[in-house]
Amino acid sequence: MTRNLYDPEFVARYFDEFGEHEWTRLLSTPTEEVKLHIHSHYLAQYVKKDSFILDAGAGAGRFTQILANLGATIVVADISRGQLELNKRYAEEFDFAKSVAKWLHLDICDMSMLADKTFDAVVCYGNPLAYVFEKRDQALQEILRVLKPAGKVFLSVSSLWGSIHALLPGVLMINPQKNAEIIRTGDLYFDTNEGLRHRCHLFRAVELQEFLESHQVSILNLSASNCLSTVWGESLKEIRANPELWHELLRLEIDACQEPGCLEMGTHLLAVVEKR
Repeated sequence: MTRNLYDPEFVARYFDEFGEHEWTRLLSTPTEEVKLHIHSHYLAQYVKKDSFILDAGAGAGRFTQILANLGATIVVADISRGQLELNKRYAEEFDFAKSVAKWLHLDICDMSMLADKTFDAVVCYGNPLAYVFEKRDQALQEILRVLKPAGKVFLSVSSLWGSIHALLPGVLMINPQKNAEIIRTGDLYFDTNEGLRHRCHLFRAVELQEFLESHQVSILNLSASNCLSTVWGESLKEIRANPELWHELLRLEIDACQEPGCLEMGTHLLAVVEKR
């Protein structure tokens, strides 16, 4: 039986407290830069100039800025009022506010304020479909509803085995019974008495693929967010300092992350899908 785990107030509070780290995190280490590059690679591949795009779960605006640089007009949406305020602030500071049509406070499970078939694409990076747990079908249906025919959805969700791969020492500190439950269900969930800790569903690659195929979409790309560089940590700084080596690493990551055998080895799974 499906557990009712989605708590929109918890998600909003978590990201209100997460604050400015949501803006800085994807440039904080070379490993995070690899993730940013792979996410951005697919936007650059498919987003056309003058597209009208919904950035759902936009956070502080890292991908809003990238979409603006690609020539899109963006509607920014997030469940966290704190993140929306940061998005506005950074849009002004870094001069991409002119590309934002509006900022909306909303839950992706209910976007009734938006009309059907409005957007050329919906960007849902940063895990929104994983935070809604058992309501993910409802959320994707809403995303597809506001999308034009043949429109694209860009999404990323946390990877079960990829997260364990990247965070193994910390995972081993969790009670073994709790770990077994997380692995069995995919639900990373801590009760309120355990503090304001990250809650989301962790996907296996085949689970994400089957979920997407159960809706009216065609999968154009399925990728890890990173796999080759995931656990190399500090040693990546030397590579990052050499432009030629860094460029080659990013090229290898793009290719490797699409290999079926590598999908489970990045912290996130990315998908680009087209509405039928």
